[in-house]
Amino acid sequence: MQRFRWTVAVPLLAVVVLAAVWGRQLSLLADIPIFALLLAAVLAAVHHAEVVAHRVGEPFGALVLAVAVTVIEVGLILTLMISAGDKAAPLARDTVFAAIMITCNGIFGLVLLVGALRRRVAVFNAEGTGAALATVATLATLSLVLPTFTTSQPGPQFSPAQLAFAAVASLVLYGCFVAVQTIRHKEDFLPVEPGSGEADEHDRPTARAARTSAGLLLVALVGVVGLAKAISPAIESGVDAAGLPRAAVGVVIALLVLLPEALAAVRAARGGRVQVGLNLALGSAMASIGLTIPAVAVASIWIDTPLLLGLGATEMVLLALTVVVGLLTVVPGRATLLQGTVHLSLFGAFAFLAVAP
Repeated sequence: MQRFRWTVAVPLLAVVVLAAVWGRQLSLLADIPIFALLLAAVLAAVHHAEVVAHRVGEPFGALVLAVAVTVIEVGLILTLMISAGDKAAPLARDTVFAAIMITCNGIFGLVLLVGALRRRVAVFNAEGTGAALATVATLATLSLVLPTFTTSQPGPQFSPAQLAFAAVASLVLYGCFVAVQTIRHKEDFLPVEPGSGEADEHDRPTARAARTSAGLLLVALVGVVGLAKAISPAIESGVDAAGLPRAAVGVVIALLVLLPEALAAVRAARGGRVQVGLNLALGSAMASIGLTIPAVAVASIWIDTPLLLGLGATEMVLLALTVVVGLLTVVPGRATLLQGTVHLSLFGAFAFLAVAP
């Protein structure tokens, strides 16, 4: 009951505080508690998404959670793009790339590590996980790699026609994957360990609880996006004061949004549902690209800011290595501590190079 109460109070408090601070210039003393409330609202939002996900079952559960997290991410990106002007040109690229590295290496590696520690070998469905990883690799290449090499527009950016194509292709690929995951080949994304779904069915929330959580999820998302807009100057000032590259702003956003996702994935792996954890990781990476790129493409019509999407050489090397290592990990349908450690090492390399390029 205590957990239920704070997850109800935090979204409502976030909306009340948002109404009180909207349009005002905040001091540092005000930014600190608002940032704490923002983080609590993110946790509450993902909790309610998890309740809804638990009610509808897998693989719909991972889809609900991934989409909820991506809505938060898109909201944060757009609010910062509006407030930062030309300085926000690479923000979408940096945030989406950070989300890919966090999910496909950080969360992916943690899930495999926890699963291997629990039963010596983490077992999952190679068909579904491989299809998800292939879709992530295609989306990342179309949206983040190609702009570096196209010639219609100077710099690592698409022309308007190319951006429109990338946005439509992202939506089509993501929509096709969702149809495969939830309808045509649903069995490829279900846990494969014996008895992994019994506890879930026993603890399944009621329809009323799921409807309540759905409403509170919407309230929490409004609070998160609004509060992020309120403290966005503080995030940018903090990055500048620390002497970090501007790309670190995108990393901060991705870490903030995906931390609860990581906790949910690790809890699933500890409960013997490694496949659910991998669905969360790859589903978040896919939604991050497949929904963020179209959203910022549409927003760029009204926001007079160039949209730099092309990755640099270092980032492309990390992305290529992530895809190759991920494919080698997925093909056998089982992983040990080694595979989890390899992915976490790649995440560590990304985090280090983000602050020391």
